[in-house]
Amino acid sequence: MNQLFVILMLANFLRTIGIIVVIYLVLKFVGRLLFPIVVKKAVNNMQARQTQHQRDQKREGEVTIEKDRKRQTSSRNTEGEYVDFEEVD
Repeated sequence: MNQLFVILMLANFLRTIGIIVVIYLVLKFVGRLLFPIVVKKAVNNMQARQTQHQRDQKREGEVTIEKDRKRQTSSRNTEGEYVDFEEVD
């Protein structure tokens, strides 16, 4: 009875190891197929952003003034606090 239990445990262990190896090989194969596609898409997106950025750049010598809205709202909210001073002799 004890030998049968050991044989069944060994069979289950080998089956689990086999499943892990098969999953590893499948993921490795799929990774080799999908990795170049994902990298190519990322490179194309970066190139598209770069060309769009170059189109949006202003010509040399052109001046534009952009106001920072965050600074305007924060300066209005911080008026300071009143401090009462006493003269010391």
